[in-house]
Amino acid sequence: MLRLPRRLLFSAAAILAVSASVPAATAQGVVPGSGKLLTRALDDFEAEDWQWVPNGPKSSNEDDNQRRTPAGHSSNGFWAESMKRGMPDHILRIPTPPNGLPGSKGSLLICTLNSGIPGRTSYEPMQDDLILNCSQKVGQIPVGRSPNFTVRVWMPAWEDWSNYKGSHFGIRGACRTTTTEQKGKFIFTRNVTTTEPYWPGFFVQYMPRGMDDRSEPCAAWIVRGNNQGNDYRGPVINKPGWWTVGMSFTPDGRVHYYLSEGVDELTVSDHVGSALPYGYRCEQFVTLFFNSLSKNDGREWGTPFVVDDPKVYSLY
Repeated sequence: MLRLPRRLLFSAAAILAVSASVPAATAQGVVPGSGKLLTRALDDFEAEDWQWVPNGPKSSNEDDNQRRTPAGHSSNGFWAESMKRGMPDHILRIPTPPNGLPGSKGSLLICTLNSGIPGRTSYEPMQDDLILNCSQKVGQIPVGRSPNFTVRVWMPAWEDWSNYKGSHFGIRGACRTTTTEQKGKFIFTRNVTTTEPYWPGFFVQYMPRGMDDRSEPCAAWIVRGNNQGNDYRGPVINKPGWWTVGMSFTPDGRVHYYLSEGVDELTVSDHVGSALPYGYRCEQFVTLFFNSLSKNDGREWGTPFVVDDPKVYSLY
């Protein structure tokens, strides 16, 4: 198991109470990794000159309505800081950890310290976002084309996880749907149609040793979410190392979730659920992004995760 130097790890979720009911899947959808690879919506991190350009204090529009520019971005133009929540504090190309994809020499380390509003400490877990510029490169993809994506994720040894119970990392899709709301009263009512963004996906939840009388740490995948928008528990993470993560979006508006330990391509057997999250029918896939979380106490870095070869596909 790779042990990254402490200067990179920064010493860097039995599981939070979430809905235990897994949504029934009417279909398993498209297996992620199917169809045509969109070569302008991927990154393999093999370029040795790959760099992250932070460009000053991060944005925190979700918390204080501040969109700070110029935003952070990658030197190859494929990645951008989130204006909603800002960028992780540490984004670095590193040698691929052992047992990664065959032939891979470079991967991306993601870790954050001061999540939330710059210069403030909330003393509660908050998140920063790193976004693939999919919509800028290929446009928003209608679900009639069955867009889907895969990515490999590496988790460090248990002793290098940040010592708090909860979410430490997320992999999610940005989606859009259309909603209609009735406004006004009596004879003056009218239907107002709006485009609604939402973000289904996965979180990695962690339970440290010693909490809830646990003798050993543990982690699990949490899926967000079911038809009501509730989270539910996916596979347990028994040991650190690589996982393959995928999502697909089909013409019926459903979102399909796939997980597999290791770096092999996903198959039908890796399906962990399908849903209309929040009751929404997905109409457009916008992009994928990563959430990096920390305690936001100004002292302890969040858990370092490594990602490799995020790829977007389309059947048509």
